[in-house]
Amino acid sequence: MHSSGQGASNAAMFGGLLRFYREQAGLSQESLGARIGFSKSQVAMVERGERLPRGDFVARADEALHAQGALVAAGSKLAFSHLASWFEPFAEEEAVAFARHQYETHVIPGLLQTREYARAVLSNPYPPVYDDEEIQGRLEARMERQKLLARNPAPDISFVLELSALTRPIGGRALLRPQIEHIIEIARLRHVQIQVMSPDRETRVGLDGPFTLLDTKERQQFAYIEGQGGSFIIDAQPQLGDLFGKYGILRAQALDPDESLKLIEQVATG
Repeated sequence: MHSSGQGASNAAMFGGLLRFYREQAGLSQESLGARIGFSKSQVAMVERGERLPRGDFVARADEALHAQGALVAAGSKLAFSHLASWFEPFAEEEAVAFARHQYETHVIPGLLQTREYARAVLSNPYPPVYDDEEIQGRLEARMERQKLLARNPAPDISFVLELSALTRPIGGRALLRPQIEHIIEIARLRHVQIQVMSPDRETRVGLDGPFTLLDTKERQQFAYIEGQGGSFIIDAQPQLGDLFGKYGILRAQALDPDESLKLIEQVATG
């Protein structure tokens, strides 16, 4: 897995590139801001690497400065700048992965979250507590990662979820129903398999907690494990083989995709 710089370095590099194209165009920060619908101070903060560009800032600036896609390409790296620096390489590999598989026990996985549910998860009032800027940055990074679901060529994506992850009302009941309906829509995609572990199963292989598996386009494999004691990436045997084997057992133990979809639909109407 390739290394990646700190998010702050990515922002500074983008800011320098933006300043270069702005000066090449002979525009002041105020003039550029007026052309793209942002204030002078917002342009200045982006150029100094103090703030990540929001909304259509990158696309509008690229067009206004005739950067021919250079700013858009550099801006794509900023999507992961609010992720932990050690996780950025995993997120970048994930975006072009051949296959991605995830077992989750407590919350709905980030790739399946609606914007509102994701914001509620990130706004959790217990450590680690993020300020508004960090919440927004992490939210945008999460939404950017979801582009994997609509990528062409489509990757092979699967999830095994504990029922408790689907019924826990993070953010309140009002957020849960549209979130479950969103999962139902994704479950109907041909390249996505969503399975739910039967709540009646007395034994299961996933008691050690959630994990995510990745097959890259170079046919390398990685695993990501997140827990209370920390989060880490595994890229070596025998641990990697053990996790892929465990995931296969989880899929065999869970309800099949059709049965799972029916159960998820019951959760939505219940």
